Amino acid sequence: MAVEVSNKILSIPSTTISVANVRQANGAELDAIARYRRMTNYLAAAQIYLKGNVLLREPLKPEHIKDRLLGHWGTSPGINLVYAHLNHLITRYALDMFLVTGPGHGAPANLANLYLEGSLHDYYPDLTFDETGLHTFVRSFSWPGGFPSHLYPGVPGTIHEGGELGYALATAFGAAMDNPDLIVACIVGDGEAETGPTATAWHSYKFIHPAQSGAVLPILHLNGYKISNPTIYGTMSDEELLHLFTGYGYHIQFVQGDEHSDLDAQLYAAMDWAYHEIRRIQGAARSGQPIEKPRWPVIIMRTPKGMTGIKELDGEPIEGSFRSHQVPVEDVKTNPEHLKLVEQWLRSYHIEELFDEKGSPLLDILQQCPTGKLRMGSNPHAFGGRIRQPLVLPSIHQFAVQVKHGVGPEHGGVNASNMEQLAKYLTEVVRRNPHNFHIFSPDELQSNKLGAVLDVAPREYEWPVPPHNEKVAAKGGRVIEVLSEHDCQAWLQGYLLTGRNGLFPSYEAFLNIVISMMDQFAKFLKLSLEIPWRLPISSLNYLETSTLWRQEHNGFSHQSPGFINSVLNKKAAVSRVYLPPDANCLISTVDHCLHSTNYVNLVIANKPPMPQWLSMDEAIAHCRAGASIWHWASSDDGVNPDVVLVGIGDNPMLEVMAAAQILRDEMPQMRVRVINVTDLLVLEKDTEHPHGLDEEMFDALFTPDKPVLINFHGYVSAVKQLLFGRRHVQRFHINGYNEEGTTTTPFDMNVRNKTDRYNLIMQAIRLAAVNNPRVAARASERVHHYEYVLVDHRRYIQDNGVDPQEVTNWKWHG
Repeated sequence: MAVEVSNKILSIPSTTISVANVRQANGAELDAIARYRRMTNYLAAAQIYLKGNVLLREPLKPEHIKDRLLGHWGTSPGINLVYAHLNHLITRYALDMFLVTGPGHGAPANLANLYLEGSLHDYYPDLTFDETGLHTFVRSFSWPGGFPSHLYPGVPGTIHEGGELGYALATAFGAAMDNPDLIVACIVGDGEAETGPTATAWHSYKFIHPAQSGAVLPILHLNGYKISNPTIYGTMSDEELLHLFTGYGYHIQFVQGDEHSDLDAQLYAAMDWAYHEIRRIQGAARSGQPIEKPRWPVIIMRTPKGMTGIKELDGEPIEGSFRSHQVPVEDVKTNPEHLKLVEQWLRSYHIEELFDEKGSPLLDILQQCPTGKLRMGSNPHAFGGRIRQPLVLPSIHQFAVQVKHGVGPEHGGVNASNMEQLAKYLTEVVRRNPHNFHIFSPDELQSNKLGAVLDVAPREYEWPVPPHNEKVAAKGGRVIEVLSEHDCQAWLQGYLLTGRNGLFPSYEAFLNIVISMMDQFAKFLKLSLEIPWRLPISSLNYLETSTLWRQEHNGFSHQSPGFINSVLNKKAAVSRVYLPPDANCLISTVDHCLHSTNYVNLVIANKPPMPQWLSMDEAIAHCRAGASIWHWASSDDGVNPDVVLVGIGDNPMLEVMAAAQILRDEMPQMRVRVINVTDLLVLEKDTEHPHGLDEEMFDALFTPDKPVLINFHGYVSAVKQLLFGRRHVQRFHINGYNEEGTTTTPFDMNVRNKTDRYNLIMQAIRLAAVNNPRVAARASERVHHYEYVLVDHRRYIQDNGVDPQEVTNWKWHG
């Protein structure tokens, strides 16, 4: 199909809108928009270059130019074009709307608009509408103590920084979920469009219920170039783009041209069309007659990169090329010809027609902006902490696993799946919070033993599905599953930053996919803590399960606990890592995380049945402490152990308990203290992390000088990092995952990494023998015995394919 675009806006299905008619009907408004864009384009360029003479009332001199030229000009004119027309759309229809800017490096454009609409002045009172305020505003960009070169939490209206490209679109969809009156406009640059996360995010509308959620208006901005070469989408023809986005399921409108084309008339009409398409789809759903497979609107906008800027420099094209991406002319202070070129560029906007004599933007310019909460920089949804909806959470006691059974052992006498028990709690959380809680999962809820949630909160999916998938296509469900960790993360970020709550369960190994996204979100939180008007939002809660210790069936590729290390590297003010040892501790921990704000919480738990150690009251006390001595499992009478055994994680703790039991039975002369750590950060010094134990409490727990043998869930380096700086750190011996794995038996995973009970026993004997002569007398015999036990184990699993019964049927008997 041949597609020709000139002064028409094309769409699929085949409808066209006459630009001439739009111009004729709205000429005065379009002229006003053009004047407004002259102002914002000037302000964007001025922020990059100027530290003085911001009204150009004298010839431009080197001393007026910033010494460090930072920022990105190329995308700014396109952002200004979109922002101006969104302003008018908001004003025409009194819309609840804000903007997610994928090319966040175009911050000069966003800031220019926020300055004119007055949102900046609300938080930065010195940014006034006069020469002094204008000078302060222009100078503050990419200036120490001022605004960074990208969007950040200090820019009102921002929920996405746009520094790391890829997830602006999915973040916008997360913001729209459960916000029925909200429309989130989202600019996706053609560089960002090349990323994997964006490719999957185009499908996000298939998870948007038109009756109970808002909408996203994507604007794909094609300016043709990245930093130094053409973009994929920029090189595609209109026909190819039509086929691609029609295949995605969208209804497309093209807008294209340059400053000499009537871009304003095109975009004006396209946005008006898109708005009415959104309302048509929503209206049908809300009247009980939903459209099957609705085609949501998308605008594809082609404009030259760096439009309205310098056309050519030293014989090389600037506008419409990659050379306009960042700072088009860099040697302005030292090259008089280039200084003159920049001055001509800045004066081309004729700002003397836009400012009054006091340096205030003229009234007709300011009138192009909405007012009050209709301003995109002041939209309440972009300040999630102010409208945060805390969860209504049930009492965790009603979900307690009972560990006491008459005359039987109180601890470890019951086996249960920690995740299945947690699912009962989460089911009630979902039932009590039908409009402000979502679970985002990469197609793993059933696998991770959380399937009970689907009984009250089916999966949300809007398109038709085959029969016998009743729990899949329950429109309006609370669970969203897609095999893209990037989308899950971005949806959750958008949901949290607009005041709601959520949970992200995932296989342990594949949370690593979103490490950089977690990193960016943690940075956003860290900076938000420093900004008084950024009120706390609900925490980002990761539930990491299907862990390496029980991925023996999937093999080496599924065995990777590195997400722990990444969270530990974040600021202490926002990072939390929990490894509850049983179901009651897990429920208590998740309940705490769902109550919390402004944290990145990582909770790690296995899903197979495991011993249940603590009653709910014991679990609550233990979780509050973060670590405690399990006196009932220890044999040191609470005073003078020969060795301290520490378990961190449910599987490592199981092996610690088995080792302690065997030592109690076979070497009663050894005094063993058993400790569980459920809050990993207690190991760090209290001067480094608010959860860290002070020296007195640390020594009371781990003793001041006895050998400590730690059995850890993840990489040894994580614990070493936390213990750095502690006194006598050489007495700590750490076992953990050592990159040894394959398809094998569960217990063999421990053996391969020396986290099993027999290796622990041998290590403990060697350590205790140094100061306990009675242990030393039997040390050699016992160590050699367990070496042979491990040899027999290897032979047994090779012959039988399963672990021996003394391992699989082991129970604590006190």
